[in-house]
Amino acid sequence: MIGESLAVANKRATILLLGSDPIVSAVFKEVLEGVGYVVLPGSNLADAVDWLRRSTPDLLIVRPYLMNIAGHDAALYLRTKCHGLRVLMVSGFLDDDRLQYREALHTIEVFPKPFSAAEFIQKVAEMLAPHPPASDQNEAFT
Repeated sequence: MIGESLAVANKRATILLLGSDPIVSAVFKEVLEGVGYVVLPGSNLADAVDWLRRSTPDLLIVRPYLMNIAGHDAALYLRTKCHGLRVLMVSGFLDDDRLQYREALHTIEVFPKPFSAAEFIQKVAEMLAPHPPASDQNEAFT
């Protein structure tokens, strides 16, 4: 399976998973751990900050709305504590007017639902892959 082979290269990668829906978070956690990732689960910003005191995640997966803060606000704050943190927001609201903060997402990769488990694992593996040097990234946005 593609997802399994991609995850092997990042087998020890640690993912901070933030979501306020315990059922959705449990499914994401099971899928990620099933291919070898270490998952640090949380439902709010306090949980995330607590994890950052003990670990340095390779990737933050966040939902648009947490218990007491918008997901993009949480991601931006956590990047101040963990510089270079890669962020993947999983959202079903991309075409929804409630996603009023779209402009703030320019530094956050958004992965729209619905998707399969294999597509999710593929996207996570892409997010964890080495990025080109910063000068190459800047040229892509000009």
